[in-house]
Amino acid sequence: MKKVIVILLCSLSSLIYAHSVSNEHTTIRHWNIAKQDKAIDGSFYMYKNGEVFIEDLKSNIVHFPLTQFSNEDQTFVLKKDEWIKAINNRILIKNTEAVAKNSFLDLKLWLIISGLLILGLLMRRFSNNKKMKYLMPILSIGIIMIFYSFTKKAMKTLQTTTTSIAFMDSAFAPFKPNVNTYYTSTYFYVESKGIPTTHTMMVGISNNGWQQQVPIPQCYIGSNAWPIPINPVVAATPVPVNASHFLRGAIAIATNGVAIFNPYTNTGVDAFLDGQLDTYGGHCGRADDYHYHTAPMFLDSQTSDVLPIAFALDGFAVYANYEPDGGAMLPLDINHGHYRSGVYHYHGSSAAPYMIANMVGQITEDATKQIIPQAQASPVRTENWGPLGGALITSCTPNGTSNGYNVSYTLNGTSGYATNYSWNVSGLYTFKYVVPTGTTTTNYNGFTQCSVPTSITENVIEQNSITVYPNPTSDILNFNLSKTIKETDIKEIIIYSLKGDVIHKEEGYKQNIDIKQLSKGTYIVKVMLDKTLLVKKIVVQ
Repeated sequence: MKKVIVILLCSLSSLIYAHSVSNEHTTIRHWNIAKQDKAIDGSFYMYKNGEVFIEDLKSNIVHFPLTQFSNEDQTFVLKKDEWIKAINNRILIKNTEAVAKNSFLDLKLWLIISGLLILGLLMRRFSNNKKMKYLMPILSIGIIMIFYSFTKKAMKTLQTTTTSIAFMDSAFAPFKPNVNTYYTSTYFYVESKGIPTTHTMMVGISNNGWQQQVPIPQCYIGSNAWPIPINPVVAATPVPVNASHFLRGAIAIATNGVAIFNPYTNTGVDAFLDGQLDTYGGHCGRADDYHYHTAPMFLDSQTSDVLPIAFALDGFAVYANYEPDGGAMLPLDINHGHYRSGVYHYHGSSAAPYMIANMVGQITEDATKQIIPQAQASPVRTENWGPLGGALITSCTPNGTSNGYNVSYTLNGTSGYATNYSWNVSGLYTFKYVVPTGTTTTNYNGFTQCSVPTSITENVIEQNSITVYPNPTSDILNFNLSKTIKETDIKEIIIYSLKGDVIHKEEGYKQNIDIKQLSKGTYIVKVMLDKTLLVKKIVVQ
């Protein structure tokens, strides 16, 4: 009987650990670029706009058109791309699923413990006291191994989530086409130029707050897009967002495509309290890159209460004053957020810490106090500008040719000061520094301006609930609602040009819209509901 018990214990422990092993690795592939008669070894990174991106053995990202690869490699890429899309369209893991899984683990745990207790009773009955001193350690070891295994599984279940691509895209959809999104198996990428289109910039920066930088559109495009982890993992020890961490670069990306930095600057001061920010909580860095230092709470009024206003670079969403279900914000924890439906999220506020007190998700901070990976700005001007005491910025407006800005300010109460600048298609930037006594002009060679891709990722949350037809069309655009959507659920319907201009707007639901006045081309249709947003691309012939 003793041998039977020992065998059962060893088999039970082995069975438990047989399901605890995971093996994650990157597959290196030998790629044949047939059209160029060359080969490269590396791992598949992503497939986008007909280009195959590969990470080579030196961690460099290279890309080639799909058509240049061998037939075998082309087949591999297309299958891999479909596999990635399938992964990224998984729904957000809900708390009920986590609870159900943990409940199942708990049930198994108690069944096994009950079995061990029965075995212990059998051991006591059929073994004499001298033999018990050898069998009890075996039983104890078995119980410890079981508790460790189940605790490890439960922690992994609670700390790892997969965010729905459709959910993430719905948060950025209200600001398309000024932002664009794409994704791989690990990151959801946000492309933008870092310039807000729904509010002014720089106005209100005062005292010693203006560092004499001005907003230049950046190229956060392609491989320099903002990365948001699709599979955020809760860190064992959250890293504080303070004057000692994340003093360089962004900690989050707002849904309008503008970066959000630590509230503390690289000099260790609160940018808001120091008067360095405009009326929307933003200013420019040394690269003339516009960004926020506080939570962009105003974005909530431009989208929906149930959509995030930003995503932290650890992968967790940031909401304004409401919970994801539309309810009032619940009490916040020490990280300035909390769990809801089993998933963590942050909240913005008007007072410090403004958005994130501690980074809950796992991140990597490099030696320069910057989260990596993240997008990088490209400086144009080489001077080391400093604060201009007594300055107050009064306006920042686009110039008449849409290739620059005019920034006006007063100095110690005296008007007549401005920094007017523009750029051409060759990357030549011309700055005119205006003072009451004259103007100084300086040219700088910089990067050529880019455009945000116009590809649209449709929001699949409501894709089957609202049908927009015919597409292409030439005269009438029709809307058909499924049984799950009521006419009263539709708040507004807006048609945009690819440049972001509002072409047509309907308050509430309208079954037919006359579009005969629209010129031929591609347009974006946004249908705003209470709790989500549908984005469609239509073609007018």
